[in-house]
Amino acid sequence: MDAILLQILNGLDKGSAYALIALGLTLIFGTLGVVNFAHGALFMIGAFCAVTLQRILNLSYEVVDATQTDFLGNPLKVKVPYVEAWFGPEMGGSIIDWSVPLAILFAIPVMIFVGFAMERGLIKHFYKRPHADQILVTFGLAIVLQEVVKYFYGANPIPTGAPEAFRGSFDFGVLLGFDPNAIIYPYWRLIYFGFAAVIIGGVFSFLQFTTFGMVVRAGMADRETVGLLGINIDKRFTFMFGLAAAVAGLAGVMYAPINSPNYHMGMDFLVLSFVVVVVGGMGSLPGAVAAGFLLGILESFASMNEIKSIIPGIDQIIIYVVAIIILLTRPRGLMGRKGVMED
Repeated sequence: MDAILLQILNGLDKGSAYALIALGLTLIFGTLGVVNFAHGALFMIGAFCAVTLQRILNLSYEVVDATQTDFLGNPLKVKVPYVEAWFGPEMGGSIIDWSVPLAILFAIPVMIFVGFAMERGLIKHFYKRPHADQILVTFGLAIVLQEVVKYFYGANPIPTGAPEAFRGSFDFGVLLGFDPNAIIYPYWRLIYFGFAAVIIGGVFSFLQFTTFGMVVRAGMADRETVGLLGINIDKRFTFMFGLAAAVAGLAGVMYAPINSPNYHMGMDFLVLSFVVVVVGGMGSLPGAVAAGFLLGILESFASMNEIKSIIPGIDQIIIYVVAIIILLTRPRGLMGRKGVMED
């Protein structure tokens, strides 16, 4: 039982990332009808927002420290971060330590700006073009963004630590009545799952309970009728593109301590996220979230040694096998709407 619960936790961790990226993909497709293959790059940019803020906070200058000497007895020069000089060693050290959570505040305006720029500068010209054209142009954009990040940050992964308070592991099994050390799980992965739940709940609440969200949902169902009512639905959809970019970016920010940011991490998640969207049903927000967690849990169980000893390599293909089975039995996915991508 403890092994099963551990795999469920692992699945929720992976599923959180899949669900957040798939949610943004579905928002863009459901509102604008655009198949955005650059969405994985937005996840990557979010992760590098965390890297960038960490580097900014660690900018420092050299001072002579008389309390430290080299082997000749000469005072050593030490680097003091500007943040510590401005706010004091204790406060400044805390700000640096909490750079990843603080990067959320940094990433939100950056990701919204990037989303607006992508939509207004490029994607709006492909609204009425075939989906194949949209895929080609957004995939090309993703490669360009990937190479830009590689140029400025290098090809190697960049370790980005979580706050010191969350770097350990939590004895989750004790809460459920198991023996100590039966289910040990990293704090930050639990934080990530909770963060994903808050973001997903916030997006659904925004669409469900606000006037803006109700108009967007109406526009997703019947864009022409909403336009005839005198509502500028295009501006609202542009905002939704920025919101989708922010969701992907925040997913990347919080994932940085789990998987060290690198220039190809967006592509690593992109294909899996599109599988999640297709399994959940194109244009279905609840389907994208449900499929993300479902496939994350299945992938986690498939990675168990007991399973791999029976079917070698199953952990690498389980998501695609499940996708094939679901699409053969339910061509529209788990919660797909009639008429979406069926013309």
